[in-house]
Amino acid sequence: MIRVCLAGATGWVGRPLAAAIDAADDLELVAAVARRARGERIGRVTIAGSVQDALTVDSDVFVDFTSAASVKRHVLAALAAGRHVIVGSSGLEDEDFPGIDAAARAANVGVIAVGNFAMTAALLQQFAVEAARHLPPWEIIDIASADKIDAPGGTARELAWRLSEVRAPEVAVPIDRTVGLAAARGADVNQTRVHSVRLPGYTIGVEIRFGQADERLTLQYDAGPGAAPYITGTLLAIRRVQRLTGVVRGLDRII
Repeated sequence: MIRVCLAGATGWVGRPLAAAIDAADDLELVAAVARRARGERIGRVTIAGSVQDALTVDSDVFVDFTSAASVKRHVLAALAAGRHVIVGSSGLEDEDFPGIDAAARAANVGVIAVGNFAMTAALLQQFAVEAARHLPPWEIIDIASADKIDAPGGTARELAWRLSEVRAPEVAVPIDRTVGLAAARGADVNQTRVHSVRLPGYTIGVEIRFGQADERLTLQYDAGPGAAPYITGTLLAIRRVQRLTGVVRGLDRII
């Protein structure tokens, strides 16, 4: 049995994920964290109010679905406690990963960090990486609900990072030569222009547009209001992470 500690256990993804862990023959939920539900029960587990308290329970894998504001602190605490880690919360910057990787290797454990655990989002990332080998200009549109506090979101941030492993996109007019407001051209994320949209009625989405003379290619991922698409990918990561040492970024790299 793989013993799991889940932070964010009563959240949008956390609650159905806890139920899926409970239903699995090879997984066991042994600890859970939800600051506002401390003392309540989820399955057979009493919810802790802090990650530090939950980590006093013996576990194999720590899963974080909390918030952009706290994810880095939680990941480092879990690594210091010798746990393998699954990162489902957005908010980590590219510069955070070398330190996390070093901490994981020092503890001889693995970390799987994924911007979006939906299989369709992983497929979009694979397709976009292949397209970038042939179509050098592109830009990303990052779409999320009005109350999402981080921008760009993890899906778009991870996509931009993966594209940077292929090449930098071509830009016809350098950003510093923009007439008007250069900020209207989006943020520079790993040399890719990313435009974040935050509106009511949306959940999570990402669109990448490629263009060259007389042709265009658009790849688009949109999530509905339910959390079900993220459960299968997260369970896969929980089952794979103990084979790893150090950080692996992207669901498509463990499928």
